[in-house]
Amino acid sequence: MTQHQFRKDLPFSPQEYQRRLTLTRAAMDDAGIEVLLVTDPSNMAWLTGYNGWSFYVHQGVLVFPDADPIWWGRNQDANGALRTVWMGDDRVIGYADHFVQSTTRHPMQDLAQRLMDLGLGTARLGVETDNYYYSAKAHMTLAAELPQATLIDATAQVNWQRAVKSDEELVFMRRAARISEKMIDGLMERVEPGVPKNEVVAEAQRDALRGADGHWGDYAAIVPLLPSGSDAAAPHLTWDGRPFAKGEATFFEISGCYRRYHAPLCRTIFLGDPPEMIRKAEAALVEGLEAGLDAARAGNRACDIANALAAPLERAGIERGARCGYPIGLSYPPDWGERTISLRAEDENVLQPGMTFHFMPGLWMADWGLEITESILITDSGPAEPFCNRPRALVVKP
Repeated sequence: MTQHQFRKDLPFSPQEYQRRLTLTRAAMDDAGIEVLLVTDPSNMAWLTGYNGWSFYVHQGVLVFPDADPIWWGRNQDANGALRTVWMGDDRVIGYADHFVQSTTRHPMQDLAQRLMDLGLGTARLGVETDNYYYSAKAHMTLAAELPQATLIDATAQVNWQRAVKSDEELVFMRRAARISEKMIDGLMERVEPGVPKNEVVAEAQRDALRGADGHWGDYAAIVPLLPSGSDAAAPHLTWDGRPFAKGEATFFEISGCYRRYHAPLCRTIFLGDPPEMIRKAEAALVEGLEAGLDAARAGNRACDIANALAAPLERAGIERGARCGYPIGLSYPPDWGERTISLRAEDENVLQPGMTFHFMPGLWMADWGLEITESILITDSGPAEPFCNRPRALVVKP
């Protein structure tokens, strides 16, 4: 292994990266995979430390059972890999720029040749088929270029190894939570009738990037979401230049981010006097949220959280058709979820200490919406621990 010539600022210890690699190799062995191609940038970063805004082109990490991983990507991005991965320089390889966004060739042709050069042209190759970053064209090209290989669906194989967070990871999530609190505090202070939404978001992003408690802020995997009034029936609207208005509720879905780790937090503000239906929904939602937190214990199931939430909502005549949470941690755009467990009635996955979730029981009704959420940690004993510490209540500004 060659020595790195660049300054390193690895987020985690060598032992932590080896822990992750050991878990992934065991999963590969169970699935009969000889080499694993990881294209999800979150999984790439989790395994190697690679961090760069290069996921708009084809790139990946090759994981082997008995050798250090290889980072593979565009030549100019290899310079970023040399500066961010824990492996030696000889484990970073790049492809020529004429492959980028070409109509006559594809980067997977380069990767296929690399695999053949390594004697892996007939290997059982795991690929993340249902992934934002692995296209149909990539899969078709790889299959055509490696006709003797067996391509195996390894979607979420690495994601599942990320489910239980290490102590080192939890430090980063707690730092992200302090940033989330700062962002929510600033939003609630600045929202007033007549203030344009984009100006409030600009200040929220300033808070996000400046960080908290002496720790800088990273960019979040999702931009701030903040629909108002009847638009709050749609959970994924962003912002525009319209001013906040009296008589409307606005929910804010944001997350602080530290070194790619997230701790989402949602709160809702009402300008003026909330109608009785909003107050009743708030009471039922908070009751369900707290019941869900109590059910979020090691040894219980994901569905137990969802069912605890549902009971008070049903008593209040509120029906939710969506799941109420998902795992969180390290992520890149367009999503800060880990895409494994879902907090919903049919998910019987058992909760383990160290698992982390965004417990997200948003209400999106016909012409209004309400969000009060918590990012939580499953502890060794007792109910879940929220990462953030802010009142679970509708914020009202007369």
